[in-house]
Amino acid sequence: VQLQASGGGSVQAGDSLRLSCAASRRTGSNNAMAWFRQAPGKEREFVATISWNGGSTSYTESVKGRFTISRDNAKGTVYLQMNSLKPEDTAAYYCAVGRKAVAGTGRNEYQYWGQGTLVTVSS
Repeated sequence: VQLQASGGGSVQAGDSLRLSCAASRRTGSNNAMAWFRQAPGKEREFVATISWNGGSTSYTESVKGRFTISRDNAKGTVYLQMNSLKPEDTAAYYCAVGRKAVAGTGRNEYQYWGQGTLVTVSS
């Protein structure tokens, strides 16, 4: 399974971006999907996850109220709508497919990873 992430870019603080991640085949339609991010010099951290049918979502505290994760199983795609971006959101963003229908915040709960798309937010 290959995951292709897109939508990153360089923006100003307060702007919005929408990230997309498409799977090469619909393997993820029965699995949770998630977004993680990794800032320079830091470990990869959990951002958001969504259950297999979109019925359950979870976010890291720092993005609650600003980011929204969603999915379209017919297209095999997961999205991350990012509003009110802050400089501390600057990172490479990675999408991932979970091992089960519902997954949490741990990296080991995810089996396939995309290549990352870079988001840079300037003040």
